[in-house]
Amino acid sequence: MERRHFLATGAVLAVGGGLPPFAAGGAAAADRAGAGGGLPPRAEIIAVLRRVADHWIGAHTDPGDNKWARAVFFGGLLALHRLTGEPRYAAYARGWAEKHSYGLNDGPATRHADNQCAGQAYLDLYALDRAPDETKIAVLDASVRAMVDSAADRHADWTWDDALHMAMPPFARLGAVRGDPAYAEAMHTLYTHTRDAEGGPGLLDPGSGLWYRDKRFLPGGIVSPDGKPVLWSRGNGWVAGAHTKVLAALPADHPHAPVYRTALTTELRTLRGIQRPDGFWNVNLADPAHLPGPETSGTVFFLYATAYALRTGLVPARLFRPVAARAWHALVTHAVHPDGFLGYVQPAGDRPESGQPVGPDTTADFGVGGFLLAGTELAALVG
Repeated sequence: MERRHFLATGAVLAVGGGLPPFAAGGAAAADRAGAGGGLPPRAEIIAVLRRVADHWIGAHTDPGDNKWARAVFFGGLLALHRLTGEPRYAAYARGWAEKHSYGLNDGPATRHADNQCAGQAYLDLYALDRAPDETKIAVLDASVRAMVDSAADRHADWTWDDALHMAMPPFARLGAVRGDPAYAEAMHTLYTHTRDAEGGPGLLDPGSGLWYRDKRFLPGGIVSPDGKPVLWSRGNGWVAGAHTKVLAALPADHPHAPVYRTALTTELRTLRGIQRPDGFWNVNLADPAHLPGPETSGTVFFLYATAYALRTGLVPARLFRPVAARAWHALVTHAVHPDGFLGYVQPAGDRPESGQPVGPDTTADFGVGGFLLAGTELAALVG
């Protein structure tokens, strides 16, 4: 299948007007934005993160299932625990993990990336123990190890771009725990199929560094109402999050790290050019007229990846700190309600139309988790 590159170099597709901020949120951030941008102090970031986390916990006394959406929330909550040392957050996460006996949806034989996502939080809890408790990661390791052992012959499991975020971090992190390079090699084999071969040409658009959600959206497939490509914001957020987490887990000199760094920075350069004036990104990154408006879940993962890339020196501060500042300002002034409710989260789905309309009262666990990840990485950046 012949590729086409939807973005010319430097093309800017972002459109959209401003939104009125919530009355009780974001005044300081709005002042900074009006003064030309700038990141907030660490204490201010942490205060917002706590408010959002505490709202979710207070509204969900039952911690929920162990499927991917709730697992993403717990990954964010445990990142906030590492930042703050708040014991309530670790206790809530442990209660969730123990409820599921540190197991995976569909059990240890699963090869489905979504089912392996819970393992990211299990690995976080494993790392908190003074004496490592193998029972916390035994089921995850059984699932992943089976894929490691068969990767040479069977490597087409990750047929959609979300899978990279759900499964790549457990592979990379288990490899570090076990001291076994086979995990990262298998991960790279599976990743390479998704990037270069899935659906024929692979899901990556090499000209832009953005990814099609799955083969149905490749050139010649599903397009927007105006006939433009569909490059879904949250799908690309998952990809950005995957590269960020894998780079954080691998040694800096790992032979595959340069590939992941290039993939991340190429995507971030394109995202910089198509950020909306209000700081969010549209649900279709290739067509700003396709259901335009603010959307949180893609935005938080783009902010998470941008903050990481800034902190680790992968992108220049002069160009990318304003991107992070605009995104944070958008989130805290428009998406975070005074009580900590997080809005403008597109519900679970696979394309821009999923769960529409998106508005200030639409939320989801994975959106909250992504917000907590973004904020903790931003707090690490500002120091």
